Amino acid sequence: MTKLKKVYCALSFALALAVFAFVLFGWNGKTEVYAASMDPDSITSFDNTDGGGTDAANDGTGGLSITVNGDEAAVSTPVLALLLLTILSLAPSILIMLTSYTRIVIVLHFLRTAIGTQTAPPNQVLIGLALFLTFFIMWPTFQEINENAIRPLDNGDITMEEAFEAAEVPIRQFMYGQVQRKDVSLFIDIAGDSYDIDNDALAEEYAESGESAYDAVPMTILVPAFVIGELRQAFIMGFLIYIPFIVIDMVVASVLMSMGMMMLPPTTISLPFKILLFILADGWNLVIGSVVKTFY
Repeated sequence: MTKLKKVYCALSFALALAVFAFVLFGWNGKTEVYAASMDPDSITSFDNTDGGGTDAANDGTGGLSITVNGDEAAVSTPVLALLLLTILSLAPSILIMLTSYTRIVIVLHFLRTAIGTQTAPPNQVLIGLALFLTFFIMWPTFQEINENAIRPLDNGDITMEEAFEAAEVPIRQFMYGQVQRKDVSLFIDIAGDSYDIDNDALAEEYAESGESAYDAVPMTILVPAFVIGELRQAFIMGFLIYIPFIVIDMVVASVLMSMGMMMLPPTTISLPFKILLFILADGWNLVIGSVVKTFY
């Protein structure tokens, strides 16, 4: 078995080296680099082929080419793939900090702990359910980001900076409905800045114009305020979920003590009753429906 593992590791390392070599040397074409002040006729070109190759901007092989001419810039497919991988590596943080995932997964864990089923449902099921509920809630926001940022960027109509600004607007609109003013004020005070979010008259003017008083607040302040608000709402819902199950535990413990069964753990007897109560009340429908409706 050890020998098989060594062979597998060696083959994996060789494959990784082959892929790296292919990405590094596998394209054809040339890279053009020239300043905006230079004459376009005097372009310095560096060919990767012996025969001169073709223009990298028109090369269909997707070669690495960066061309700078005034305000115009073109990034080739490998660079875009690198940017995509970078975004995917940050996707978990974006998912946790900027969406409804935090509140949903915390409420589901509170529910499982309140029932007392230990590992049922397992973590994989709870996380998967939280992910799909997050996609359900955030789908209009994702569609708006796709229409206003991703598609125009893919078509070359806007730059990368404009795409980020366009993608930030729907996320902000979602967070405006969930964030609380006291949380934003807390981080504004910590940062030592000042914004007119506490001015009610100004807030009404913003509302009439279709804008928000939080538009001037940077994301570095808005995101932690949003996360704190999500934690607060999740813990409030978790407390409300705990109440009926605690009542069952107290009733069962009182009955056992009155019968002199002090050595019998109350949770062993109360667990079937809590599961029965949860089933009769259609608990999953109530809990999931209540969590989702808090975002609308």
